[in-house]
Amino acid sequence: MLENPLIFIFPFALAFAGALDLLTMKIPNWLTVGLAAAFFVVAPFAGLSWHDFLTHLAAGSAMLIAGVVLFSLGWFGGGDAKLLAAAALWLGLEPMPTFLAYVTILGGVLAVAILAYRNTPAGAFPLPEWALRLHVKGGGMPYGLAIAAGALAVYPTTAWYAAFAS
Repeated sequence: MLENPLIFIFPFALAFAGALDLLTMKIPNWLTVGLAAAFFVVAPFAGLSWHDFLTHLAAGSAMLIAGVVLFSLGWFGGGDAKLLAAAALWLGLEPMPTFLAYVTILGGVLAVAILAYRNTPAGAFPLPEWALRLHVKGGGMPYGLAIAAGALAVYPTTAWYAAFAS
C-alpha cells in the first residue's frame, strides 16, 4: 500500500503551499502552475477516462473563475485563487461540495484564531517575523492554509488516491 510515489505529489505540494502562505503570506506562481502542470503529467498514470479528465478540467476552471471573482472583491489573495483552482483540478467535480465545505469551515476557524491572536499583546514574547505579520490588525489571512487543509482532508476519498494506493 502507498508504494506508488505519485500518490504524494498532491499532498506534498499542498502542505508546502499552506506552510508558505502561513510563513510568508505568499503562494508562488511556480508552485500553483507546477501543481496544475503535474496534473496533466500524472493523469494518464491514474487511468482517468476522457470524461473524468474533462470533469477535472471543469472543476479547476470553475474554481479559477470563483477565485478571480473573490480576488476582485478583495476577499481572497491571488495566490489563494490559483491554489483553489489547482486543488480543484486535482480533486475533480465529485468531491467539490465536501472540499468547499472543509475550506469554508477551516477558513472560518483560521479567521477566528487569527483574530483572537491579534487581540492578544504581542510584546510578551519574542516572535518570529511571520508571527508578527499575522499579529498586525487589518492584515491578511493565510487562507491558503485552509485551502490546503481542505484538499488534504478530501484527498483520501478521491479516485487518485484509490488508483495510487493499491
